[in-house]
Amino acid sequence: MMQTIVPRCLFLWRYRAGHVLTMLGALAALSFAGGSSAAAPIAVAVADFDYFDTSGEVVDQSAEHRARVASFAKLLRDNLAAQGDYRVVTIECRDHPCTATSMSQDVFIAAARKAGARLVVYGGIRKMSTLVQWGEIQLLDLEAEKLLMRRTVTFRGDNDAAYRHAADFVSDTVKETMPKP
Repeated sequence: MMQTIVPRCLFLWRYRAGHVLTMLGALAALSFAGGSSAAAPIAVAVADFDYFDTSGEVVDQSAEHRARVASFAKLLRDNLAAQGDYRVVTIECRDHPCTATSMSQDVFIAAARKAGARLVVYGGIRKMSTLVQWGEIQLLDLEAEKLLMRRTVTFRGDNDAAYRHAADFVSDTVKETMPKP
């Protein structure tokens, strides 16, 4: 009689052990899936910015302005990428800089989509006087085909520090408006 009980108990133990191992495997799979279920970063393109100098100053500062405007866009890209919620992609175009006004609207949007962007940040900066500059920043959701933000910002100064400060402020403003993954 003992011989029939032992194999039966052994069978039940194996069944339960197998069941427990299956459950542990399922829990482990769920925990790995839970760890990687964090939403993928949203792809965002930050276009180059247009620049207009209407100050009427005699001194030609176009080279310095090109460098500062390029730096402004790079700082926006770096600030958005540092967030971790966003993956910055590059808009490719035939002629540089790749701004929203240097190409037609259809070509601009197609280039952003080709880069894999869901969101596009673009705009321009205008120098009004030796002290005052203003920029218009726009945020477009390509997936929803909707303009999420259009802001005008002003800043004082025509030097690297003023552009850095403005880029930091614009980055924070854009991040507040952008959808979260």
